[in-house]
Amino acid sequence: MSSSSLNTVLSTRISSVVNANNNRVGVGVGVRTQPFLNPASVSFTARRLTVRAQETDAKEVKSQAPDKAPAASGSSFNQLLGIKGASQETNKWKIRLQLTKPVTWPPLVWGVVCGAAASGNFHWNLEDVAKSILCMIMSGPCLTGYTQTINDWYDREIDAINEPYRPIPSGAISENEVITQIWVLLLAGLGIAGILDVWAGHDFPILFYLALGGSLLSYIYSAPPLKLKQNGWIGNFALGASYISLPWWAGQALFGTLTPDIIVLTLLYSIAGLGIAIVNDFKSVEGDRAMGLQSLPVAFGAETAKWICVGAIDITQLSVAGYLLGAGKPLYALALLGLIIPQVFFQFNYFLKDPVKYDVKYQASAQPFLVLGLLVTALATSH
Repeated sequence: MSSSSLNTVLSTRISSVVNANNNRVGVGVGVRTQPFLNPASVSFTARRLTVRAQETDAKEVKSQAPDKAPAASGSSFNQLLGIKGASQETNKWKIRLQLTKPVTWPPLVWGVVCGAAASGNFHWNLEDVAKSILCMIMSGPCLTGYTQTINDWYDREIDAINEPYRPIPSGAISENEVITQIWVLLLAGLGIAGILDVWAGHDFPILFYLALGGSLLSYIYSAPPLKLKQNGWIGNFALGASYISLPWWAGQALFGTLTPDIIVLTLLYSIAGLGIAIVNDFKSVEGDRAMGLQSLPVAFGAETAKWICVGAIDITQLSVAGYLLGAGKPLYALALLGLIIPQVFFQFNYFLKDPVKYDVKYQASAQPFLVLGLLVTALATSH
């Protein structure tokens, strides 16, 4: 899941590697630009490379790669999930799957479940189950896959520093193949949204516009000139809303009516999503600082940022529990409080000790309780 400009210098090396090896996507920006990119971003990227060419040294980039490269015994399972510790892969379809980061799909799928539950109109029959599965495919593999692929595309320069072995900066997949994947996933997601609107009998194609709006948000999150992720607050909140609010809205709109109170409640919950997004920023501090991205660990330092992170997660959930209590639903509020306690335990046991070393372990331990809290909130609003 992040306000200075991306025009800050990177390092000599990227330009030098460009001249030496034009077929590396991560460092070939400004040398070969595809039609997918608009003219503004082409010249913007080229300009940045020109600046960096004057200030960097190719040997430095190459010297970092061995330290950051995955072990030869990297996990093929991690590769398929798109997480660190992955093995190097040559199979093109496995690389395509890696770019979509399947490990990021479950929160979107769960968001659809929460929205369907909050609607109060989901029934366990074949039609409703089929609708929900199609909505999950739209939210997860298609539009989240699109989001992750386009994010990796625009992060290829940073990844050349932080994770030079990733598919795009390593040259494991070509520029044309990446851009084709972006378009296929985007159009598939929008097409499914339109089908769901027809299937649900909507007079207004709300699911299509939610998918379109979410896709636009994903684009401006990653792409210049806006590149929301340049700012840790705005970028991480946008990421949190994409993972919590949008799939919830889609699920609720598919089976019922999306109401203003639900929109406000889910946007509030997206502040917890902001905290979750900060977790992923700690491992990218080096590249973010070099590129001038003001992620919260860069802007405030790791010690302060990790407390902002856990504060956003915990205070948000406590606020929602207070809302449920005030709405006359004390059992749901108590259940949510019970799910917050283990999250705090894992924060102190893992994340606050070392947010880089324990980021995966913390998320695997704590996030199941957060997503269960989402379902508790959804069920509370459905009654």
